[in-house]
Amino acid sequence: MTDRLPGAPLDELPLTEKKNQLSLAFTHMVASAAGCSIKSHTTDYDGVDITVTSSAEYEMWYAPDFELQLKCTEQESRYLKEDYMAWPMEAGPFRRLTNPKRYNAALLGVLVVPDLGVPWLDQDKDRLLLRGRMYWQWASKLGEIPDTQDSKIVHLPTSNLFDVEQLLGIMRHIGDGGHR
Repeated sequence: MTDRLPGAPLDELPLTEKKNQLSLAFTHMVASAAGCSIKSHTTDYDGVDITVTSSAEYEMWYAPDFELQLKCTEQESRYLKEDYMAWPMEAGPFRRLTNPKRYNAALLGVLVVPDLGVPWLDQDKDRLLLRGRMYWQWASKLGEIPDTQDSKIVHLPTSNLFDVEQLLGIMRHIGDGGHR
């Protein structure tokens, strides 16, 4: 299997960067549709790629936000199980993302796109269709990793689809005083 999409030029972006950009674009589209915005980070050293923020006022907080670590895969059959996605994480990024002293709530989101032979994006004059779905989980629910372990498989429930309705629910949960 090649790491290039069919018909792509030889000097295109590497597959890993295309998946990174697609996960950012997907998240941006969902956030925009939910009335939220995205704050970019210049690095993801702290275990997150972006911050998603709301301008709404909730029971406890005005303008809640959360940090999001993004991943993307075209290997659905490898990672997707019946009730959850099993995603491998290296120890360093895992510990930064799940640090209990993290000030803002953090989530892990994994975008699943079709195999490379199937176009990820379809567009015509009336619509833009991205073939994929993102599963998410609170970093605080990913568990712990022993100091002697180099990596960990984390589980993201398939019921946690990153869509407008669930994003609004995440914001409401944070805004009402949960997961700060």
